[in-house]
Amino acid sequence: MRAWSPEQVAQAAGGRLAAPASQPGGPVRAVIDSRAAGPGDLFVGLVGENVDGGRFAAQALDGGAWGVLVAPEHAGALGTEAGAVIAADDPLAALQRLATAWRHALGCPVVGITGSVGKTSTKDILAAMLSQRLRTVANRENLNTEIGLPMTVLEAPAGTEALVLEMGMRGPGQIAELTAIAEPNVGLITAVAPVHLELMGSIEAIAAAKAELVAGLRPGGTAIVPAGEPLLDAHRRDDLTTVTFGPGGDVEELPEGLDVVVTGAGAGGRISAHMRRNALAALAAARAVGVEPDGLLDVALSSLRGQRIDLPGDIVVINDCYNANPMSMRAALDDLAASASGRRVAVLGDMLELGPDEARFHAEIGAHARETGVDVLVAVGPRAAHFADGYGEVIALPDAQAAAAAVPDLLAPGDTVLLKGSRGVGLEVVARALDGG
Repeated sequence: MRAWSPEQVAQAAGGRLAAPASQPGGPVRAVIDSRAAGPGDLFVGLVGENVDGGRFAAQALDGGAWGVLVAPEHAGALGTEAGAVIAADDPLAALQRLATAWRHALGCPVVGITGSVGKTSTKDILAAMLSQRLRTVANRENLNTEIGLPMTVLEAPAGTEALVLEMGMRGPGQIAELTAIAEPNVGLITAVAPVHLELMGSIEAIAAAKAELVAGLRPGGTAIVPAGEPLLDAHRRDDLTTVTFGPGGDVEELPEGLDVVVTGAGAGGRISAHMRRNALAALAAARAVGVEPDGLLDVALSSLRGQRIDLPGDIVVINDCYNANPMSMRAALDDLAASASGRRVAVLGDMLELGPDEARFHAEIGAHARETGVDVLVAVGPRAAHFADGYGEVIALPDAQAAAAAVPDLLAPGDTVLLKGSRGVGLEVVARALDGG
């Protein structure tokens, strides 16, 4: 947006320019924390549950911000000398309109990614693939919400040749909202799994919510879906190109000339079966925008998503504690079975938001842990205690702090330790305890 005038920025946001900018041109990004606002930044004063960000607009301008986008009552209280002041009745909606306008100005292919599991890793892999040929921008970490996604779009500099946008979901209609902002050319659904069942009610409702991405694609776009996923069949469209990935799909093998190395996923270029599936999805999306990746592809995963930590005594910690559900738990246990050369230790926390069948889901994961040869199972949290129903004797601990205190003393040289649980469990404190942090 640097080349835009303040008037263009205000018009694109659907707001009113109440004061001109003191810095030349337009902003380079949008921020929502006034403390982070500096030269070139547009501070957007969002109204939160407890705090009205517009109250901090003057602080952002004092910090050198290019300008502020705030509700009219805050705009009227600001001076006209410090920077651009844009007034909008709904600053969040204005931020989203501005992002859509900038997406149009960039004119580059946009890939939207959602799914019950694997969307962040797939985003990371796809961004690495596209970066071999195109100037690519993707969400940092999990900036995948109605706030984070437009901020990601607005961070993209002029000359960006591809946008990769992860889309998170907490309920019906949210993927549709994000799709309307991003207007992707390619929509990728990584998986449909029993996540947010407590909120959504059924796996069919989850599939329908994910399929809002497909519904929002313009005719002629490309939908990428898992092969053999019947829950998405009803959501296919004849006016889109549909590409399937995985066993039996249109994209079921990585080409011989492509060597994917995922940072933290093991040495020698080997990637887990679960990560390979994400790579196939990413490959399908890369091809949809005209890129055929090849050679060595070194992918740095976002934090807490399968990083391996090497400890003294040949102990390996697999830190995969960003989130968990039955599908991702099974995949992580399969990877533990395939990668461990010594004892297999699984530190598994509660899987949250699974609804009335949560005890059964936990018992089934316990059974899978037994079947995949887990030697020691540490169950963290009240729901995790049901792992014992399928596994047998477990070490049951009330919370992550208790696990951080107990797990280091359970390990022996040569162990491989998996840390996996829903985000609310906070198992990263166990990783810090093991790594001396």
